[in-house]
Amino acid sequence: MGLSQKILRKIVRNEAMATDPAEIYGWRVYLLACSACFGAMSFGWDSSVIGGVIVLPPFVRDFGLGDRNSVATANLAANIVSTLQAGCFLGALIASPLTDRFGRKWCLIATSLVIIIGVIMQAAASGKLAAMYVGRFVAGVGVGAASAVNPIYVSENSPRAIRGLLTGLYQLFIVTGGMIAFWINYSVSIHFPDWPIMYIFPLAIQALPAALLCGCMLLCHESPRWLARQDRWEDCKRILSNIRNLPPTHPYVQEEFQEIVDQLEQDRRLIGDATYWKLQKEMWTIPGNRKRVLISITLMICQQMTGTNAINTYAPTIFQNLGLTGTSTSLFSTGIYGIVKVVSCICFLLFMADSLGRRRSLLWTSIAQGLAMFYIGLYVRISPPKAGEEVPPAGYFALVSIFLFAAFFQFGWGPACWILASEIPAARLRSLNVSYAAATQWLFNFVVARAVPTMLVTVGSDGYGTYLIFGSFCFSMFVFVWFFIPETKGVSLEAMDQLFGVTEAPEKASVDGDDVQETSEKDTNVQQKEII
Repeated sequence: MGLSQKILRKIVRNEAMATDPAEIYGWRVYLLACSACFGAMSFGWDSSVIGGVIVLPPFVRDFGLGDRNSVATANLAANIVSTLQAGCFLGALIASPLTDRFGRKWCLIATSLVIIIGVIMQAAASGKLAAMYVGRFVAGVGVGAASAVNPIYVSENSPRAIRGLLTGLYQLFIVTGGMIAFWINYSVSIHFPDWPIMYIFPLAIQALPAALLCGCMLLCHESPRWLARQDRWEDCKRILSNIRNLPPTHPYVQEEFQEIVDQLEQDRRLIGDATYWKLQKEMWTIPGNRKRVLISITLMICQQMTGTNAINTYAPTIFQNLGLTGTSTSLFSTGIYGIVKVVSCICFLLFMADSLGRRRSLLWTSIAQGLAMFYIGLYVRISPPKAGEEVPPAGYFALVSIFLFAAFFQFGWGPACWILASEIPAARLRSLNVSYAAATQWLFNFVVARAVPTMLVTVGSDGYGTYLIFGSFCFSMFVFVWFFIPETKGVSLEAMDQLFGVTEAPEKASVDGDDVQETSEKDTNVQQKEII
């Protein structure tokens, strides 16, 4: 047993870890997950860099961002920021049919190229708002599509014992990209001259994670579960054996392959070779499927209504509102905020995702996040910071509460939502389910990004109501998780029906599709017998 396997057995405590062979936790599965997650890094990087860029003096001059406290300036800043989220919403919606048609690997490569095109347009905007809007929208389409495909690809390739850890790498790469963007913004604010290059450089360097995504995915295999759905059984078993670092004849590979076979047979018995609209009908008319997609959508709404992306995107502005003075000081504090998020996410993935579990992580962090937000809001309401005065002790604790909120979010609502959305759907509906979840996340991300600048100016003195609103949402999320979210740690993807109910198709659909189903089942059985 290698060192990594020994470490995993100490920190990940579930039944699958105790029984599955140690060889499946080799370097291949980690490299594959990290390669795909450069798409998540683009997500975090692109979302976070703009919050620092819009407060840099050359950007303020070139793009007409005048008085920080005026509603007009707040609206213009919100438009620049939220155009990315609008593109992401579209990208997440179109990702499902594209990834089912062309595969997970090649869709991720295509998204990386779209992101790069959008980044080039942003960097070349030179004070022209139209070019900035189009560039951010185009980059958003790529980022949004990657956000829908990335968790699917990782979850379909991960061993069940550490699926939470590997799928949660998605969130780790998001916060790592955000942290790097924060520190780049701080660096250019103190080292670059007061010229357009000060904001052009951080906008251009956004292309780096997209380039890494493209290069790394060219070296990776396609998802074995997608290959099975294309009836490429030999490729499916060969790649599954390669990823698991075991020979094709090993009992573990045989068992996992048979689970894929059985699940696909069941899917085809239920729905046949379904069209997009038949899948839509199955998703929304069958209770077991409808429950899963509604849980995924609600989780993503809740994730955004914690207020996390309000802080991610507008952190420099929020730190200034809490009493910190100077652009460089607020950007430095934002960089520390990014470090806190990364360290907290690593702790969650190592010690909580597959040990404490998804459900309990969501429950306790709901309360913790709410308390942090309420303290910030009450501080701003009762003892607001005054220009030219030192930040009082209560103000420093408000700043600490921002960092605590970041840690609490990464202990639960950050990684756990993406883990659940990618693992609970039925195999035939996984891409559609994650697409809806990602689109919902981007829609409410857009709502938050568009609304927060105005809220900070208009919702109560110094925007204190903004924090109380988000805190109230955090408390309400506890109730939702308590009644509707089961625990999924250590459960295989093919065993989710036992938690959410068997997804039986309506009787009419079965009759209409008898011929197609019978043909599909016979063809599948013949091909699988030859391989097994």
